[in-house]
Amino acid sequence: MSKLLGTIKRMFGGGGDRPPELDATLKELRTKTPTPVFWLVGKTQSGKSSIIKYLTGADDAVIGAGFRPTTKTTRRFDFPSHDAPLMGFLDTRGLDEPSYDPTADIAALDSQAHVVIVTAKATDFAQGNVRAALEPIRKAKTSRPVVLCITTLHEAIPRQPHPTPYPFGTQPIPAEPNPANHEIDLNFPNAVPGTPSPVPEDLRRCIEEHTRAFAGLYDVLVPIDLTKPDDGFADPNYGGEQLKAALLNVLPEAYRQTLLRLKEATDALKDVHMRHAEPVILGYSTMAATAGAVPIPFVDMVIIPGIQARMATDLAKQYGQAMTSDRFKEIAAAVGVGLMSRQLARQATKFIPIVGSAVGAAVGGASTYALGRALCYYFQASCEGHVPDAQTLKAYYQEQYTAAEKKWKSA
Repeated sequence: MSKLLGTIKRMFGGGGDRPPELDATLKELRTKTPTPVFWLVGKTQSGKSSIIKYLTGADDAVIGAGFRPTTKTTRRFDFPSHDAPLMGFLDTRGLDEPSYDPTADIAALDSQAHVVIVTAKATDFAQGNVRAALEPIRKAKTSRPVVLCITTLHEAIPRQPHPTPYPFGTQPIPAEPNPANHEIDLNFPNAVPGTPSPVPEDLRRCIEEHTRAFAGLYDVLVPIDLTKPDDGFADPNYGGEQLKAALLNVLPEAYRQTLLRLKEATDALKDVHMRHAEPVILGYSTMAATAGAVPIPFVDMVIIPGIQARMATDLAKQYGQAMTSDRFKEIAAAVGVGLMSRQLARQATKFIPIVGSAVGAAVGGASTYALGRALCYYFQASCEGHVPDAQTLKAYYQEQYTAAEKKWKSA
């Protein structure tokens, strides 16, 4: 018993750092997949998060929790994680304030961003602060592409469907009025020749107004309407493919490939993390099995939770994520009921010589292994942009526990 406690004490006294070989592998992957960084410039609620969600596939919870402050008025979101990013997003948050000065942000972010994405709601023409911030950003590096996204198109045409097929194309739109009629020739490339414009007049006027307002400050204009599926629009990602095509067209070649191969690169990260996480899970599971074999009732109920908590922290580090108390409670709530019931049932067997130790070892080892795999499932899903629900996580845990228990009993 004292030997076991001594081992656990040494384990908790040090270690827990990510293995050097994992850092080396991640560094190699970063070298092979250069990270494109998009600088988002736009007012609050102008569609910046929707663009991140579309390009990464991440859900709102992951995006909301993934931003890290970079300056007093900006923050950065790395996908899938900050230690192995495949895409980066810089969000400028101070544009709604009249006193906002972009000087500090330009100094901090100018060298990081490859493309500037400007967002403006179709019906919001009060864009003075956005233009004031964009002008020095544009001037600081005129060679850096600026993509202007006119968002929330449905607000300009309430109760009307989006014009289909998508009529706007991805080519640059002239920013100067046509001297003949003093209107902007939007030149919808997907319109059918000889037919009326497929774009409702109200929407057309909104887009024209923004082209005038941002004249000379952008390279490509892409009208988009990225909505939620339950909003009822036929295409919730209206203009999304055109935006992605525009970004691919303006990105440098090396960074373009990362965006094109995002799924492949994410899968490679998944394999790397799991390969290094498996030995960690097995090590803690073996320790939990040893604790479970101690023939003294209820002693392991104190020791095993500590082993599992340390394992959770170490696995979080493997995936470059923080094991916060809220996150641990969320995961524990999904699998904790089954864990506790097994632990209580196991205590009765401790009074049976030999058999009790064998059962205790099997349950302790299997439950810890299953929890470790469930943690990896959770962290990987978070890396891919999704937070698994409690029911899915519990089902995965049960599946892993059943398989692990058979192995521990036969060992």
